[in-house]
Amino acid sequence: MSTIQTSLSEIADALRPAQRIAIAAHVRPDGDALGSVMGLALSLRAMGKTVYALLEDGVPLNLAFLPDTVTILTPPYADFEVDVALALDTATHERVGEHTKAALARAPLLIDIDHHPTNPGYGHLNHVDGTQPAVGQIIYELLKVGGFPITDAVMQHLYTAISTDTGSFQYSSTNARTHHIAGEMLAAGLNSSRLAQLLYQTYPARRLQLLRAMLNEMDFRAEGRIASWQFTRALMDEVQVQPGDTEGMIDTLRMIDSVVAAVIFEETADGKIRVSARSKDQRLDISAVCGQFGGGGHRLASGARMKGPIQEAAETFLTALEHEVRRLA
Repeated sequence: MSTIQTSLSEIADALRPAQRIAIAAHVRPDGDALGSVMGLALSLRAMGKTVYALLEDGVPLNLAFLPDTVTILTPPYADFEVDVALALDTATHERVGEHTKAALARAPLLIDIDHHPTNPGYGHLNHVDGTQPAVGQIIYELLKVGGFPITDAVMQHLYTAISTDTGSFQYSSTNARTHHIAGEMLAAGLNSSRLAQLLYQTYPARRLQLLRAMLNEMDFRAEGRIASWQFTRALMDEVQVQPGDTEGMIDTLRMIDSVVAAVIFEETADGKIRVSARSKDQRLDISAVCGQFGGGGHRLASGARMKGPIQEAAETFLTALEHEVRRLA
């Protein structure tokens, strides 16, 4: 594997002759993962290529409205042959999931495209740019560089990727080019207001039940500078949670005026605790705190997985986080 940065034009050159391509992203896919996979997949399919879009955990219900998501494959995968494989928005090779990793291994060439600074470069070709706000933005640039088709369906996916990973263009990672790309898509006829309504104004009642529980149960420490919530299996069962229901809920904790760090602890089916953490102070590197527990990600948005029970995991993580928050003075 190579850690030398590969240019987007070189990646385009590697994709151009390939006829059978597999594209995957991380488990528990969000808008950037799904949108990047399908944005690239639909562009390559428009060129006549056979493209396998793989997601270990399938399509979250909140994103199922996007074009052609029914073509996404989930395990067990058929025994197809692949010329080139791509892993998108996935900081480590394992994060694509066990079955998906095995399927990608069928290809003689693996391309790793990501924006997580902790990505070690596990592909044969690697384009890892931690300055980019979304992998969807990198994929858009790849399509432009390669002269690949950018259809309305491709734009819907890439706009979703960029919008969701920038907090609807609010996060500090958003740059001038992000807005230029959005402008180019709108100029090409993309209906962004329809996408915004479906992404941010169309929620199942389950989500509001979860939000009510979070507001009732949220916990504060460090004089209100840390807000956290423990999301238990009991509540998941009660509300009958579906994938995608909790997407973006942590931002509600993060928006409290006194808060500099927000954390959600979530019990998973295997008994582990999934930690989602956010910082809104550039001085507080939340990825370093998550790194203490084997996790990582971005400076202001990271995650980790810890051993249960949830109360003990939360106390351990919050103690470490509080230590860092108090150093800010």
